[in-house]
Amino acid sequence: MAKLKIEDLKKIKDKVHSETALREGFKRVKVTVHMGTCGIASGAKEVMESLMSEIDAAQVADVMITTSGCMGLCSREPLVTVEVLGQEPIKYEYVTPNKMRQIFKRHVLEGEVQTPFVMAKGSEILK
Repeated sequence: MAKLKIEDLKKIKDKVHSETALREGFKRVKVTVHMGTCGIASGAKEVMESLMSEIDAAQVADVMITTSGCMGLCSREPLVTVEVLGQEPIKYEYVTPNKMRQIFKRHVLEGEVQTPFVMAKGSEILK
């Protein structure tokens, strides 16, 4: 095994820091666009582009964007999960670019959950 250099350790630290920012309070909101093949086929790429455009326009730095694969609910794609620090995650279904703009402006920026688009609230807990 090769020896780690200072630069390697710094890269590892930066990666871990960015991945734990929401838990540690460095980011206020984490938005996950589910981009499995079913999500992409249903329009998740366009939803992601809409979200990134809204973040740029609002010039916010406390919102983290992530992607994930399929949740197993292909018939409800595109799916988006919004996690606001200190609140239960909200999973939105059948998200379009227009719905994403509304979710961003009202839920992410103003804290108002967009109930008509909600599929589920909370996290899955395995026992």
